[in-house]
Order: sequence, then structure tokens, then C-alpha cells
Amino acid sequence: QVQLVESGGGLVQVGGSLRLSCTISGRTLSGYKVGWFRQAPGKGREFVARIRGISVVLYSDFVKGRFTISRDNAKNTVYLQLNSLKPEDTAVYVCAVGPLSTTNYDYWGQGTQVTVSA
Repeated sequence: QVQLVESGGGLVQVGGSLRLSCTISGRTLSGYKVGWFRQAPGKGREFVARIRGISVVLYSDFVKGRFTISRDNAKNTVYLQLNSLKPEDTAVYVCAVGPLSTTNYDYWGQGTQVTVSA
């Protein structure tokens, strides 16, 4: 059974940083893509970043230059480094894993809360 567990969220002030982790069990990361998404209160889920292989990455425009996604296949973990945080980054951040051959994600975590105070 595939499980994804996020950690690293918390309360931070504007301009602060956090590092989120997504640890996957039941599936090795190699050969799959991993994405981060977020959902703020009253809003829909939105794409944040995605990594394919070791270094093929894609970011949404609103996080470019501030967030960095990386992966450690040996630890079956994907990281999302959040820098220069803004109040509008407040959301539940969720990771997901999916096959390289499609745009879909077939397993999702429960999420970790990030709150940025002004």
C-alpha cells in the first residue's frame, strides 16, 4: 500500500522559511513524478511544483524564485523549500505521486499546514 506523509509545516512570519518533506512508503520514487499542491481556506487546490527524475522541475509562476523542490531517492523523500514566505502562501500543502507517462497523480498525502503571519 502506497502512503505519503508530509511534515515540516508550521507558523512562520512574513519573509521566513520552512522546509516541507514528503516521505513515500510502498513505492520507490525512481520512475515516478512527485508534485506539491496547496489549498487555502475557501479556495481550490492549486499546483505548486513538480519533480521528475532527479532534477527536471516545474514551478507555478507564483513560487518561482522562492520555492525549491528536490528529492532524495535513497530516502524516498521529496522536499519543498519555502523561502520569502508571504501571507498568501498560507495553505495546506499536499504531496502526490504519479506515473511519468501521464499527467495524473494517483496517490495523495494528507497535507501539512503552513501559516504565514503578517
